[in-house]
Amino acid sequence: MQPLDHAKAEQDFHFLLTCFQRMLRDIGAISVAAALPWLYEGTNQSAVAVRELAQAFGIAFQLLNIAEENAAVQQRRMTDRDPSLPPESGRWRDALLKLQRAGFTADEIAAALPEIRVEPVLTAHPTEAKRTTVLDHYRELYLLLVRRESQRWSPAEQAEIETDIIALLERLWRTGNIFLSKPDVASEVRNVLHYLVNVFPDVLPVLDNQLRYAWQMSGFDPTLLTERWPTLTFGSWVGGDRDGHPLVTAEITAQTLHELRLQALRLLRRRIRQAVRHLSISDLLVPTPPGLAEQIRRMTNALGMRGVQAVARNPNEPWRQALHLMLARLPIDDAPAEAARLVDEPGRYRSADELLHDLQEFAQYLQEVGCGRLVDAEIRPLMQLVQTFGFHLATLDIRQNSQFHDRALAQLLTVAGLPTDDLLGGDPERRRVLLEREIVSPRPFAHPDTPLDPEAAAVVGCYRVLASHIARYGTSGLGPLIISMTRDVTDVLVVYLLAREAGLAYATPEGLVCRLPVVPLFETIEDLEHSPQILADILDHPVTRRSLRAQSQNGELVQQVMIGYSDSNKDGGILASQWALQRAQRAMSEVGAARGVRIRFFHGRGGTISRGAGPTNRFIAMLPPGSLNGDLRLTEQGEVIAQKYANRLTAAYNLELLLAGTTTHTLLHRRHPPLPHPLEPVMEWLAQQARAAYRDLIEREGFITFFRQATPIDVIEQSRIGSRPARRTGQATLADLRAIPWVFSWNQSRFYLPGWYGVGSALQALRDTDPAVWEELCAAQWNWPFLSYLLANVSTSLLTAHRPTMHAYASLVEDEALRRDFLTLIDAEFERTGAALEAIFGMPLDRRWPQLAETLARRQIGLAPLHQQQIELLRQWRAQRAVDDPAAETTLIDLLLLVNAIAAGLRTTG
Repeated sequence: MQPLDHAKAEQDFHFLLTCFQRMLRDIGAISVAAALPWLYEGTNQSAVAVRELAQAFGIAFQLLNIAEENAAVQQRRMTDRDPSLPPESGRWRDALLKLQRAGFTADEIAAALPEIRVEPVLTAHPTEAKRTTVLDHYRELYLLLVRRESQRWSPAEQAEIETDIIALLERLWRTGNIFLSKPDVASEVRNVLHYLVNVFPDVLPVLDNQLRYAWQMSGFDPTLLTERWPTLTFGSWVGGDRDGHPLVTAEITAQTLHELRLQALRLLRRRIRQAVRHLSISDLLVPTPPGLAEQIRRMTNALGMRGVQAVARNPNEPWRQALHLMLARLPIDDAPAEAARLVDEPGRYRSADELLHDLQEFAQYLQEVGCGRLVDAEIRPLMQLVQTFGFHLATLDIRQNSQFHDRALAQLLTVAGLPTDDLLGGDPERRRVLLEREIVSPRPFAHPDTPLDPEAAAVVGCYRVLASHIARYGTSGLGPLIISMTRDVTDVLVVYLLAREAGLAYATPEGLVCRLPVVPLFETIEDLEHSPQILADILDHPVTRRSLRAQSQNGELVQQVMIGYSDSNKDGGILASQWALQRAQRAMSEVGAARGVRIRFFHGRGGTISRGAGPTNRFIAMLPPGSLNGDLRLTEQGEVIAQKYANRLTAAYNLELLLAGTTTHTLLHRRHPPLPHPLEPVMEWLAQQARAAYRDLIEREGFITFFRQATPIDVIEQSRIGSRPARRTGQATLADLRAIPWVFSWNQSRFYLPGWYGVGSALQALRDTDPAVWEELCAAQWNWPFLSYLLANVSTSLLTAHRPTMHAYASLVEDEALRRDFLTLIDAEFERTGAALEAIFGMPLDRRWPQLAETLARRQIGLAPLHQQQIELLRQWRAQRAVDDPAAETTLIDLLLLVNAIAAGLRTTG
């Protein structure tokens, strides 16, 4: 990875901050302008109201984020311009170089590219603290900063750009920066649609060019890339994920599917119209190939009078005629933009594959007349668009909790006059017997018009929406049915029965078949430990086998399995979580291979290290052999979506890392499968030690009190940053608290505890008991990707944590003895972890990770006063709430603004 040009970032930040300060002075906010601590030393914030201070610092941190993002983009451009510079880690040039060194030829790499598949899945997890309006303003500001990079502007034009930036900063200053009410699901759908419609389509050509450029820089024959490209598609949970989210109803899912399809077709219509404008080829100059004439005749006949009208529009321009016919075949009417409606009538395309076939045929005829360059410029991008987005933009996953499914099935059994004791009574054998008996029964539990109780109505209603969608459009726009907290095979059998009730599973002479993949989600460490046996039971079940065969493409049986990074970390700490995930993936891969089934892992990663985040290239490199197989599916959650994908070149870079990394490590694992590392038994022991230390902390009497008073968890539970509740069922327990607010609150108070606690105890124990193995572990950081990734992530968490700030938040704990006891434990573990890491690296952490240390130092300048204000207001707000003071609501707004500003400074929520 190329070092960030901190001088460039500092220069841009100073410019933006100066513009911001000038705007504040111009509008009379003199004291606010003087309170910004980066420009002058000894600034005074006491004269500024909390609300104004939080707003100003929040904007300042976003300016810093924009400056750093632009510096990174410009650094990458510099690297791309100079072939003598080493390639950036994880990008295509680096990937191809590694593969060359491993003995792969250009032909072998090109042949493997079509087998590579990457699918980011966008979720609306409540970690995006900024309103969509505000995000739009920041995107515009970033583009103005990029525009300023050009050397061709005159002084007057540069001044105009600066004036535009100042005006935009005033807009931001006068715009509400936080959610005063929770966004509804429709708002979250619109946010995801922004990326799917306005960002990712424009990124595809950039990705194309990045691979072409790296290919040529590697000295490879460019013709080998013809029609050989990795597959990129997208998924979404927004409008489909209903785990603990009662607002996601069957109607919401139906509306979301409709909107995704409508927006996909509008996108294709817009891009085909663009090709029509560009391909003004006259048959007076270029003879019409017979094949094109036949294609025009065939499409005209299929459309009847509409086909005749489409052809009549462009006499002597057959290429435009053919494209107009494709436009006429799209299953959308001709109404402009927002007024457009979906249509189903004879002659329209039934699937995106039909459009793709027509485009491929059209491209072939263009090649025949020597217009290969026009194929590359106009038609190939269209084909990529169809391959990536289809008629659905993104597949919509449906997720629900296993216990919710149980309640739904119990209600159906009751309607059918059947007892529910065996289902819910706790005897696993009797539960299995009941479900197996019902699986082979052809009858439904209820008449379609029978009123159902809430859970049954919710699940059956949702599944009927999916069945209806499949009947009209097929399965291409639908993702899997994901079961949160999968405990055993019976959780899958319950879903099969619910699917049968809604027509989502159907009877065959051999037995029941489910139309959609059913995906177990393993989240806790205990679930991950049991996952290989659970998966074996699922794969051995006849309904699963039949369903996999029915769903297979090209004869390959594929079972998707989702693994959760958040809850396993919350459950056992980072070391135990990461190792449990590593072991589970390897074991489940072996379970699948033994049964002729490829396991497609779906990585449920969050936006922070405590929830699975980490450098993309390191993450892919550390995946166990046999678990990748050229197919990477992973979540992109909350604020991560804006950070990675708001701007085109940054989005292209992050997608390039996914595509190049998946290609590299798939091929390397195939050619040279890594053997189990000799220190794996040691890591197992370390995981047990770390988990024991972590559990000892969170299970101690008084811990919940310490957590709730030493962090702003109570404010975060009141925040309006997502439509989903902070707790699954509303119970006031640690187990019921979602991982997002758990991590968010530790981050805000700068403990970052889930990202490092327990690691120091484990490493110190190893160092004390077996110095020889300790030395082996220190050496292994250079050749064991898993260990390298783990150490980097723990180091990042430890560096971002800030002990003086921790202690300041801990002062909020009312019981002095409780505060002292837990701070003593946390301080000691912090010291142990830092000392162990520094011993492994042979240097202080800030020297091992200088870029991160420099960035954090720049941010701490503004974070320090915000933390101080938040602590003071937390104390005030809690006192107000204790006596039902109406002023508490006003104080809460100030606190939410501070949460938002601190999140901007840390570049993370939860």
